[in-house]
Amino acid sequence: MSQHPELSQWINTVTMRFPSLSKPQAVGLALWSFGMIVARSCSLTAVADLLAPLLGQSFNTMREKLRDTYREADAKAGKQRAELDVSVCWGPWLAWILDGWEGRQLAIALDATSLGDRFVVLVISLVYRGCAVPVAWKVLKAEIEHPWKPEWLALLGQFRGLLPPGWQVIVLADRGLYAKWLYRAIVDLGWHPFLRINSQGSFRAKGRHRWQPFSVCVPCQGARYQSRGTAFTGKKTRLDCTLLGCWGEGHQDPWLVVTDLAPECADACWYGLRAWIEQGFKHSKRSGWQWQHTRMEDAARAERLWMAIAIATWWLLSVGGKAEAQTDTPLDITEPVEPGAARQRGQHWRLVGIFQHGWSLIIAALLNHQLLPVKPGQPEAWPGMPGGINDAFPAICAALGGEG
Repeated sequence: MSQHPELSQWINTVTMRFPSLSKPQAVGLALWSFGMIVARSCSLTAVADLLAPLLGQSFNTMREKLRDTYREADAKAGKQRAELDVSVCWGPWLAWILDGWEGRQLAIALDATSLGDRFVVLVISLVYRGCAVPVAWKVLKAEIEHPWKPEWLALLGQFRGLLPPGWQVIVLADRGLYAKWLYRAIVDLGWHPFLRINSQGSFRAKGRHRWQPFSVCVPCQGARYQSRGTAFTGKKTRLDCTLLGCWGEGHQDPWLVVTDLAPECADACWYGLRAWIEQGFKHSKRSGWQWQHTRMEDAARAERLWMAIAIATWWLLSVGGKAEAQTDTPLDITEPVEPGAARQRGQHWRLVGIFQHGWSLIIAALLNHQLLPVKPGQPEAWPGMPGGINDAFPAICAALGGEG
């Protein structure tokens, strides 16, 4: 295969980052992610049509090469056939994202997205500068009833032992996903649940004998609450935790969040980071890779294609985020963030998201025949936290004897 120099650079990068993959598998992921960015689409036809003339191959040859990335082993030609196991990729994938990461804090979001009546995708994403990048996922057939609990537990279990000591990870999820087993599974990883709960229920603060409704803890707009204690009165649902609450002005409902962090080491406004996974879902579809137009019907194949989608997404976010970091201002998300709304940064608005800006910088490098930019992650400081992102959180918790 004739090589375009910039594409060769990217193939070498992907191959180095996934040493356990065969060369055809790594090259396939590199071709897909590179082609998706230039074509601005994850369509097989669009990517093949772009890469074929670039690499001097026929459309059908390139199309078959791309299809082999997500095909099963027995659907491929040749003797040394192997199918891509995305679960094997997730450890190296997270290591790639965190290589050069500034600080030791991560905000992870759990959520599900659907593709019409065809697929439901359970996604664990790392939220980053108003966006999100998938780090693990499971694609399910939408028309087949399937319990989510074993899938979430399996996805979370993939990350056991992957992070070295000293990392602080909060895991955010909306009310629809809250469950006691999920809370415990996150704690068991050494991570910190940050799960929103419904306002129906009661809480007993530590040292108190009486239960009080959640609605009393955060009674009106502008109110805030944080205390260690026990949530829920039922024998099976009772949970020893920290309850955080805040009710933003102009919003219909308060945020009520349960976590294992000490009250002094957490802020309810961090829950606003969860909305960024919604931007990630938008980027996979209409505002990015156009996955809503796929004609793919096989869930396992879609799961493999998502590996290329994740790689392409992080390439844009890391490049755009690094450029944005040069002009950083403090992050302000103390009010609940509506999915799709413009994102405010201190006194400035993010007029161009890092997904779009990353695309512009990569395309400019291609047109100028320059080395393609590949950058490490440089996250923003979490809102409400004194000091810098590198040291404040562990230092505060250590000083207070909290559960950091």
